[in-house]
Amino acid sequence: MNRRKDAASRRTQNESMKLNAILGWSSALCLSAIVLRAQETKSLDDVQKQLQQMKENFDKVVQEQQNKIEELNRQLQELKKAQATQTTNAPMVAATTNAPPGTSSATNAMAQTTGAPPPVPEKKPWSPSDPIRVIGGPNSYMNISFDGLFAVGSSSTPDVQALEFGAHDPQQRGFTVQNLETTFEGKVDPYFRAQANIVLQIDVDGETSVEAEEAYFETMSLPWNLQVKGGQYFTQFGRINTTHPHTWDFVDQPLVIGRFLGPDGLRNPGVQVSWLVPTPFYSELFVSVQNSQGETAFAFGDTDGAELIAQRPAVETSVDDLGDMLYTPRYAMSFNLGDEHTVVLGASAAFGPNASGENTDTQIYGADLFYKWKSRNHTKGFPFVTWQTEWLYERYEAGAFSGDATSPPLPAETLRNWGFYSQVSYGFRPRWVASLRGDYVTGESGDFFADPVLDNRYRISPALTFYPSEFSKIRLQYNYDHIQHTGPENSVWVQFEFLLGAHGAHKF
Repeated sequence: MNRRKDAASRRTQNESMKLNAILGWSSALCLSAIVLRAQETKSLDDVQKQLQQMKENFDKVVQEQQNKIEELNRQLQELKKAQATQTTNAPMVAATTNAPPGTSSATNAMAQTTGAPPPVPEKKPWSPSDPIRVIGGPNSYMNISFDGLFAVGSSSTPDVQALEFGAHDPQQRGFTVQNLETTFEGKVDPYFRAQANIVLQIDVDGETSVEAEEAYFETMSLPWNLQVKGGQYFTQFGRINTTHPHTWDFVDQPLVIGRFLGPDGLRNPGVQVSWLVPTPFYSELFVSVQNSQGETAFAFGDTDGAELIAQRPAVETSVDDLGDMLYTPRYAMSFNLGDEHTVVLGASAAFGPNASGENTDTQIYGADLFYKWKSRNHTKGFPFVTWQTEWLYERYEAGAFSGDATSPPLPAETLRNWGFYSQVSYGFRPRWVASLRGDYVTGESGDFFADPVLDNRYRISPALTFYPSEFSKIRLQYNYDHIQHTGPENSVWVQFEFLLGAHGAHKF
């Protein structure tokens, strides 16, 4: 009996303990929930406070940036006013070699207007590649450079001028001043760039002549891949005609160029339109219209003081209509053959009147090829190999001549002749280039006319060039000439060039 009472008492005690435990855990859970709720409320308040603070900081930063923008706009307007005043009162010309382009008289004028000290330009070591620059405003500038080209040597014939067709070729035994060229090039404004090449030459008699070799403008922002060039310029015919003597790979120009395009190359005042054809590779079409008179239109209306043209009295030419102009179309294309090989192909033509008769014309056709290999592991562009070839054909209409007391009559006839050159250059190590050129040109003859001065001839010319830097070169060249009626002649020339200032890059 007592045992049953004790068991019941123990059960009651256990149940009481279980109830107390449940109540304890319930109280703990409630308390935890209350604490978590309080913490959540506290965290929410903190987030709200942080958000409010960030908004205030953001508004503050925006206001500060707005103040800075307004201040910069104010300074900009003052700078423009100062520059306009400076340009009106005294045209600004700042010629510098080391100062940055932005440092100019306008900056100093701005400093005087605002009272702030002018900025001190950052000094840097002088470099020969720095342009000699004249700044004409924020959107225009002009670079100036000077190139001197000289030759010394000898030939087996004292009449060196009979061997060399080019006006810039060596002209005599001893020394020749081939070319003294001052170049002005730069940006006119956002729409045009311009270039002028003023050349001085000293002839075999020591007389100095000055010529405006080129002076032209080019557009920079025409639509539809168009560009217009106007002024005095070398005609886009072949590859070498558009280049200046200091860029040639040899001391003298090829025979066929001098024979067909003249001692000074084909150039005259006119206008040229070019169109960059939208093809996957480089492709460009040129059409040029120029005057056909003067000594720089050699095979056309040039008389150059000559009394006879193809043994006919020279006829003075003039521009009476569009048919009296010189027209020159050209098409050029370029593409890569892998990573190391580039090919450029071109075709040209020139049409215009000549001075041998009243209604006589000249037609010249040309084809050219340029190939370059440059190793993908090159050092400063070396090693490389280039191959350049041009072929020209001339069709010259000679007018009829009734004859006079000293000359027999000559009927109208068409004179045909052709020629080519091919040259290879091998840059075998940095600054050293070995070259070889072959020339051939036929005589100018027809059914009733033959000029012994213009015989068939060919020339072989090896050359070695050393470039101490990109601003100078020394070249050694040998010429073996063979002329149909006079036989072989031998010549050796040494050429030296120096360049002052940064000369504009030449087209590839």
